[in-house]
Amino acid sequence: MSYQTIRGKILYTSLKPERMNQERGREYFSLTVQQDETRVMHAHCEIDDEPAVIRDITMSFDKDNYPLDCFNRITVGHKFEGTGWFRFTKDMAECETYNQRDGRITQKVPLEEPIRWLGSHPIVGDGLACKVYDRSQGVGKQLFKNMALTSPDHRGATGPMLFRLGYGLEYLGEKTITVPAGTFDCYHFAYTDTAADLPEEHPKYEVWCTKDHFIAVAAEAGGYMMTRYELVEYSVE
Repeated sequence: MSYQTIRGKILYTSLKPERMNQERGREYFSLTVQQDETRVMHAHCEIDDEPAVIRDITMSFDKDNYPLDCFNRITVGHKFEGTGWFRFTKDMAECETYNQRDGRITQKVPLEEPIRWLGSHPIVGDGLACKVYDRSQGVGKQLFKNMALTSPDHRGATGPMLFRLGYGLEYLGEKTITVPAGTFDCYHFAYTDTAADLPEEHPKYEVWCTKDHFIAVAAEAGGYMMTRYELVEYSVE
């Protein structure tokens, strides 16, 4: 077989005192690594907290982690919210979307430099995004100006549409952690410096991801979110 497929499930649980360790959502994902090192991520995400969110994502990116294209469909409060297709080149970002608030939207954005990563809101994607950090510089913080999201909402529950922003990644070192899917040697990152472009600063958000393909093994969001994400199923074909 000329490609490799990684499959898994991530469980969302609450860290709020009144709901400690209660399941609040789940995510099923796959990552296919193709012969030319293009990678294709599929993710089906379910958030049970009202208004409930169902999100389906197909996203591809090249060997250097630059996004190529993405399809996004979301349901919010058990009703269709929006759907969209995104495409990226070295000098252009474009999308065709439809959502309940704005109707049909066409966006074509000229770029001085390529979009470095598209945040489409699955947790598995939050691990994959960490690959853009240059670890040869060691622990510390790096800022990335040319990033994008499919929604500025912290739950990704609006749009979808192209939203450009910058933010930071802080590399905190290596750690071996155990989750229901097994024990993994991980890189540890934190997302930082989102306040300049988002409606409000994202709560403290840490991610532990595998060293080979940057699969999110665990993540925790603080602040009002108070949520933990853990890899509960994992297989490589």
